[in-house]
Amino acid sequence: MPKKGGKTASKAGEGDADAKRSKTEPASIPSPFNFESPDSLFESLISPIAPKDFFQDYWEQKPLLIQRSDPSLAAHYQSLFQFADLKQLCGRGVFYGRDVNFCRCVEGKKKVLNKDGKVNYNQLKKDFDQKRATIQFHQPQRFKDELWRIQEKLECFFGSLVGSNVYITPQESQGLPPHYDDVEVFILQLEGEKRWRLYKPTVPLAQEYSLEPEDRIGNPTHEFTLKPGDLLYFPRGTIHQADTPSGVEHSTHITISTYQNNSWGDFLLDIVPGFVFDSMKQDVTIRAGLPRKLLMDVNKSDYAPKQLSGFLRSLADKLDCGQELRSADMKKDFITNRLPPYLGGGCELTPGGKLPKLDDKITLRFKDHVLILVEPHHEMTDVSTEMAVFVFHSLNNSRAVHMMGAGEEDDEDEDETLKARGLRFPLSHTEALKQLLTIDTVLVKDLRLDLDADKENLALSLWTECLIAVI
Repeated sequence: MPKKGGKTASKAGEGDADAKRSKTEPASIPSPFNFESPDSLFESLISPIAPKDFFQDYWEQKPLLIQRSDPSLAAHYQSLFQFADLKQLCGRGVFYGRDVNFCRCVEGKKKVLNKDGKVNYNQLKKDFDQKRATIQFHQPQRFKDELWRIQEKLECFFGSLVGSNVYITPQESQGLPPHYDDVEVFILQLEGEKRWRLYKPTVPLAQEYSLEPEDRIGNPTHEFTLKPGDLLYFPRGTIHQADTPSGVEHSTHITISTYQNNSWGDFLLDIVPGFVFDSMKQDVTIRAGLPRKLLMDVNKSDYAPKQLSGFLRSLADKLDCGQELRSADMKKDFITNRLPPYLGGGCELTPGGKLPKLDDKITLRFKDHVLILVEPHHEMTDVSTEMAVFVFHSLNNSRAVHMMGAGEEDDEDEDETLKARGLRFPLSHTEALKQLLTIDTVLVKDLRLDLDADKENLALSLWTECLIAVI
């Protein structure tokens, strides 16, 4: 899955983009996807397999192949992205490397055949026909509304970033050598046919992408051909390769991927430093200095593990007693890099209803896109650290840079980026904010704050940010 990143560029209802997007959207075909909720969308994606059975029997365990003979489903899958879309997309300005890779598997190795600069469709089509290489289109949800809608709902469902790539491969050709990925993969066959071979993982639930030579992977555990409307899932670490068989003009499939760097190990790396820091405030034994020359003397190497294991048991006891854990980066990384809400129809994001007053009933909008964190207030300059409650949200995230990695303009101060997307409140507002997250509606005057002025100011701040609506 390509790198994450990108700063806020525009709100969810980007006017210019909507006018241009309409040219790439297909004629209306009844959707097989149920967008009522994140749960219903995922259920419709893997139908007829029930989500409960999927997570019990397949998720992070083994591949799942769903082969369907449904012409209407195949037609809708094709509408998600097809070869013909490339002509219009190239006309909008896409570039080799950033948006498109052109590659082929040659003697077990990936050969990249990219040109420089902007992609010219006529040249790309000519190269596709003559060089028999695969066109890899990065993150098509930036241009295709239905994919935006699907992936935004899946990000709500998984609580993890969801990226995608489209692969278009001519007949009797293979784009990539055998490899495994660091993401959970859902493949939707859109056009033509693709022959797949899956192999037993050498690194189950792998943390990184890697090529695997043919002489290491053995015989396939699964061999099959995907046709339009079919779906394939396999866990990260599953070795795979695929080619377009003869007699098929070309194959187009989309790979939807998630759960990159979203393991228990990643979570521990995220929370343990803050947990230890908080514990040091309460436990003098952890604040005690290291034995003299411990970092220099190899003869004391067996002493440190004994002490550390004791500290870790003490930390585990604190955890069992309910000491709060604070995520340092994972939660903010997700909320600030995910897709904005899909509004549809070129709608602009506006505050909901009239200005909120004490007697008004309000509701929190886009709950799946809102995150509350208690963190140090970094603007404090004195020795003591004051805590504050922050509301981060993804309403202002830019669809145009979703999953495209950080550019040079993103090297500015991280705090400035996050402040642009979040609101800071005194720690005393924590319970009122949790109240809004956990119940459907509440009167402003019933918010869990002591002063009416604080209640109105909180409601007004959230309303201005388009986060609440007056019922």
